Order: sequence, then structure tokens, then C-alpha cells
Amino acid sequence: MKKIVIIGGVAGGASCAARLRRLDEEANIIMFERGEYISYANCGLPYHVGDLIKSRDALLLQSPEAMKNKYNIDVRVKNEVTSIDRENKKVTVRRLDSGETYEETYDTLVISTGSSPVRPPIPGIGSSRIRTLWTVPDTDRIRALIKENKIKTAAVIGGGFIGLEMAENLRHAGLSVSLIEMLDQVMTPVDYEMAQLLHEHILQNGVDLHLSDGVAAFEDQDGSVAITLKSGKTISSELVILSIGVRPNSELAKAAGLSVNERGGIVVDEYLRTSDPDIYAVGDVIQVDDLIFQEPAMVPLAGPANKQGRIAADNIAGAQETYKKTQGTSVAKVFDLAAASTGANEKALIKRGLQKGRDYESIIITQNSHAGYYPGAVPITLKLLFSTDGKKIFGAQIVGRDGVDKRIDTLAVSIRLGAGISDLKSLELAYAPPFSSAKDPVNMAGFVAENLITGKVAFSSWDAVEQNPETVLLDVREDAELMAFSLPNAKHIPLGQLRNRLKELDPSKKIIVFCAIGVRAYNAARLLMQNGFHNVKLYPGGARFYQSTHYTAEGVLPSEQTVYSDSGQMETKNIPTSAMRLDCSGMQCPGPIMKVFETMKEMPDGAVMEVSASDPGFTRDIGAWCRRTGNELMACELRGKDYVALVKKGTPAAPVKTEAAEGKTIIVFSGDLDKVLASFIIANGAAAMGRPVTMFFTFWGLTALRKSEKQPVRKSLVESMFGFMLPRGSKKLKLSKMNMGGMGTAMMKKIMNDKNVDSLETLIQKAMKSGVKIVACTMSMDVMGIRSEELIDGVELGGVGAYLGDAEESNVNLFI
Repeated sequence: MKKIVIIGGVAGGASCAARLRRLDEEANIIMFERGEYISYANCGLPYHVGDLIKSRDALLLQSPEAMKNKYNIDVRVKNEVTSIDRENKKVTVRRLDSGETYEETYDTLVISTGSSPVRPPIPGIGSSRIRTLWTVPDTDRIRALIKENKIKTAAVIGGGFIGLEMAENLRHAGLSVSLIEMLDQVMTPVDYEMAQLLHEHILQNGVDLHLSDGVAAFEDQDGSVAITLKSGKTISSELVILSIGVRPNSELAKAAGLSVNERGGIVVDEYLRTSDPDIYAVGDVIQVDDLIFQEPAMVPLAGPANKQGRIAADNIAGAQETYKKTQGTSVAKVFDLAAASTGANEKALIKRGLQKGRDYESIIITQNSHAGYYPGAVPITLKLLFSTDGKKIFGAQIVGRDGVDKRIDTLAVSIRLGAGISDLKSLELAYAPPFSSAKDPVNMAGFVAENLITGKVAFSSWDAVEQNPETVLLDVREDAELMAFSLPNAKHIPLGQLRNRLKELDPSKKIIVFCAIGVRAYNAARLLMQNGFHNVKLYPGGARFYQSTHYTAEGVLPSEQTVYSDSGQMETKNIPTSAMRLDCSGMQCPGPIMKVFETMKEMPDGAVMEVSASDPGFTRDIGAWCRRTGNELMACELRGKDYVALVKKGTPAAPVKTEAAEGKTIIVFSGDLDKVLASFIIANGAAAMGRPVTMFFTFWGLTALRKSEKQPVRKSLVESMFGFMLPRGSKKLKLSKMNMGGMGTAMMKKIMNDKNVDSLETLIQKAMKSGVKIVACTMSMDVMGIRSEELIDGVELGGVGAYLGDAEESNVNLFI
């Protein structure tokens, strides 16, 4: 009789044990689990914390008794394997309740020890209010802590799958939540611009989001934890959830001399055998091969772990089943959005030296989840990465409210089976109005990718507007759409008028075409390209995608008319009954705004309209539209799957609310002392007059914000050389003219001192105290090799989108 010992349960171990029994009724199968539970839905734990899954028992998939009765498996919980004796083929086990140890022999051993949450050595991390969520007991402790201490505030450290799920569920439980992520984005499997859709949505749901800011220290206070971030910012929270990654539990394997990689993952062959042929390993603890690049990787996902458990069981029973690599297909719920990915993202392609245009291409499209005329259609945004010849698909990412999972699964299967772009075009997918469109978004991705490959269209990058300020921006939307959102400095020609107004455009200029989601822009681009315009590109995903990738935190927080109840749902108060109801559900952008615009013209002054729309961007659009048209947004909330707004038509006595833009924005490009001095003198003057001021430092201007002391940051050789050559702070800047080897600069500083003119350093401090917003361009920092740790305290990090948001509300914009 063959004796198989399995170390660890849950996904890999439990599935391996059950499969083994189905294959071999005579085998002696023993499973050791150091915890209380051998098989539970760990992916469902956050939803039990948020009380969406109310029954704790629903999370428990198999009990030791059930495994014994159904499969005749000897399950020993609270029994920890402490060592493996490979030579004598036995393991040492400690009973956790009594501390007693004993030995158990094996013919074949399976290691399924999984992974554990990372707890880095951050000062104060041992606080009892700092928790991780990984097991059922973890869930019990967190729920008890919230209930017994009547906790109202929580901070989640880390924006991965569990971090996002915990932020959502704590919010649903009625807590005020802060989400802290040291990287510049959440959900690293997707690229930055796709993550921006999530960032905006997280803020819309009332979560305080902190990006590019890691934790420096924790400190217990009276009833709370003070979280000090590396930026110097401090957040106080009654509960902290750590979700900053996992590490493989491979200590047993290492001690037994099995081969492990540098990250601790157990090295296995295609049959899931370790370096010892009598020992198999499965799940989070092993190293797998990446499907796209055929390279070793660590991918801790439940789906692969279950499959590996089954394959290991087959091979123990005598088969020669191989594990055919991991492609990392995943999906996560982020409030009302789903975010999914499969294969490689663009960051991974660039990291491996692939160049866009030479080795790969990418497209971003926005499509409806099903036929737009059927109620409930909502937009989904899809990014596809593929080889320049279209024969290989590298990966895909999708963000949307509905239909995301089935599209990512379709693309995952396509990648797995080696499909190319032409295959996506040819896929015959199920269609009926409630489920899809005649041209499914996956088909549309194929069509658009083919157009790109064959030169019928070219796409700009998502950040092309700020990267190419000399480019002409052509907006082909209708007039009413501009009331909700208009692109800065764009040329507006509605598509229906473009053919007759071509003379207004210069064929020699670079042109980027916008519409709401990209369809009208494509038609406009084809029109231009066939009329002598040779440098025309589409903005991917349209103005809607631009808004989400260039959001400002102030612009997406819940409106003043909307509050959160203890249940986490939005509710409205003191709202009058509407005179009419307008159902725009299922309408594709710009449908809802256009319908509101047309209907409002026929309504009497002071009348209230209730508008419902399924488009998530409607809440932002209706607010901007009301501000620009003089109508009043009385409430905006989520009801079921629809976004509902109450709008009161403005009266002649209540003129359009077009507050004069009084802000001042200054782009500081130069690193010359005199020019930087001038910029701060102007900024301080404007601040003294009570005007909001934003100073956006980019390229050489960043040198004025550097700390004078060298900071201990890790850089590449080129970045270090660049940093050495750049001036280190304001005291090292030189005059643009008459510097004379530094003598002119010294004379200038002396004269300023004699005349009681503030030094540059004093001007900077005064600007900060006066509320001047000083923003360092993150893109320029990357190019210049400057790290955030090298900048003086009080400097904010941001992209051009953040600057443009302030510029739109300014009547003075200077470039220095």
C-alpha cells in the first residue's frame, strides 16, 4: 500500500488529496495542517469582514471529518511538520495543542505549505491594532476587533488584490478608510493608465487614497495607530490592515536541501517534482514558468494551485501529466468596477527590452458591455498588447462594471491557444442584446488592432497631450458635450462639420483627434488621412479615458449633496420631488448628457429632473455640466446599478455659475537662479493677494527642489552620474547670464542680502507657508533620475494632468 503524506491543505493540498483518493482507493493518504482548517475559501475572507458573506460556515469548504468520511483521508489539523528527513523518507511532526512530537514515514511527499503575508521590519509594526488577513482566524480577529472596539477608521497598507478588497469591504462596513500604496498605482498586473480608472473610482467611493508614499513608522496612540508616511504625512487610524505582499513558506524545503530560487520558491519540473523525485510541491510555494516569456516566475493564485494539486495527484498515481505554465489570469472587484488581466502587461514588455513600434504595439478601446440600446449597458475599457505583425498576443487588461470576466477569459483562452489578431476578428461569440453586441468587444479589439497594423489608424499615447504640447488637439464632439468637459486648448469641429471645415486645419501639423470614446474620432482620422493630413493620431479611449487618466482628487470626491450612511451606501437628504424622470440607462456617452441638455430646454425654470444613467462617468459629467450651464446639481447617488442625479433648472434670477478663474499656474522649466527667483517672487505676490497658486517644476527646474545633502537612494549608474552633474538644491543654482564662473552669482546674492531681498531659500519657505502648491513632475523625475527622497519636504508629486486641472481654473499661466 502506497503511503502519501501531504503537508498543508487549502487549494493545492486539499485538491491533491481528493484527486488521489479518486485515483487510488488503496493508498494511505495523510494530510498535515498546522492551522484549524484544511480547506476554506480564502479569497472570500474580505467579503466576510464586510459582512457581504454573512455566514462564516459558507467559507469552510471541507472539514477534517468530511474528508475522512468522503475520501478516507487521515487529516490531522493543528499538527505542524517541523522537518523532512529525505534519506529515511520521514517527517517530524509537532502536535500544537500538547507540544508532543512524533515521526511519520512516507513513500511520496507533497509540499503545499503556501505563502504568508509579509510583515517588514517597520518600527511599531508589532501593534495589536495592526493585522493581516490570510486565514479564517485572521478574519475572526478583525471582525471582533471592529465590533468590540466600535472601530470607525481603518487604514489598508498595500493596493494589491487583498488590499483593494479589504478597502472596499471596510468601507461597506461603514468605516472611514485610507488606502496607502508605496507605488504610483494599485493593482500592479495592470498598467498605470488602466489603474487610473481604479484610482478615480476608489476616490469616488470615499476612500482616502495615498499613492507613491510608503510607511516609515507606526506608533500606538490612545485607541489608534499613528502611521507616518515617507513623505512626512501622518495618518491616524484605529485599525491597520497589512496587505503588502506574500512570501512562500519554503523553510521546510530549504532545510531539507531541496532546490529553491532566490525568492524562496521551490523549484519543480514540469511534472511538479522537486529536486527529490519522491517529493512534489504545489501552490504558492513553488516557482512556475511564465507562459508568455517562458521564464521562471512566482504567481500566487488559487486557480493554478488547484490545477497543480490535481496534476501532482495524477503523477503520483502513475500518469505523466505536465503543468503547462502560468499566464497570470486574474480578476478583482473594486467597488462597482472589475479589473482583470491576463498575460504580460506593458511594464513587463519594457522591462525585458521590447520597444513599442518595433517589437510590440498596444491599443486601448472603450466599448459597451452589451448592446447600447438594451437597458444596463455600461462601458468597459480594454487594453491589448500584441506583436507588430499581429501573430502573437502578449497580454490584455480590462476595467469595467459588467462583462469584464468573460472578455478576459476569452482573451486568456486565445493567448493559451496561440491565437493572433486575425483570430480575434474571427471569433464567433454568443450575441443577444442583453449579453453582448453583434461585434463583441473582443472582436472589436481585433478589428482595431488590425487597423493599426495595416496603417489605417495610429494611436497617441495616453499622456500625449502633455508630452507633445505643440500638437493640435482636434475635438470632434458636439457642442453640448463640451459643457460637461472640454479639452484645454483644443480645436473644436464637430464630426458632421469637419468635411466642410478642413481648411481650418494645417496639414503639416501633428493632430490628435478626440471624441467621447473613440468611434467618431476614428471616422474623423480616416477623413483627414484621405485629405492630405499625414500625421494624424487617435487619442485612445476618447475624452472619457482622458478624464479618468487625468483626474484630480478634488474633482472626484463625493459631492457635498451626497453623504455615506453607516452601511457605506450613499443617501440624499432634503431633496424635493422631481417634476419628471429621464431614463438614460444603457445610453453610450455622450447620450445621457445630450438627452439632459435637450430635455432641460423644455422644462420651466426651477423644475427638478431625475436622471438615471448606467455610465459611471455620468456623475462627473453631470456635475461639470451643471456648473457650466447654471443649473443646480441637488444630489447624485448610486441606486442599484444606476447612477441617479437630481438636477434643478436654473432661473433667470440665478445666473450661470461661471466664477472667474483667479488661480495662477507657473511652469518652472529653468534651473537658472534668476529665473527661479522670479517665479517664486511672482508666486508669493499672487498668494499674498489670496489667489491659489500652483508651481509645476519640470526638467531643469527640479534642481531647485533638491535637498542640499546627498540622500541614501539606490540608482542605476546612469542615474547616479546624472544626479552628480545636476545642481543639488537652490544654493547651487547659477545665473542664466553674467555668471562669470560663479562670481556673478555670488555678487547677486550679496546685493540681495544688502538690500534685504529674501534669498531663494526663504522665498521657497514663504511660498509653502502661504499655501502655494509646489508640484514636481514625476515623468521628468524619472527622466532626470531624481527620486522623491531627494526633494525638500512639502513638495507634492504629480503628473501633467494634475497641473492641467489647476491650469483650467487659472487666468494666468506662466512658463519660466
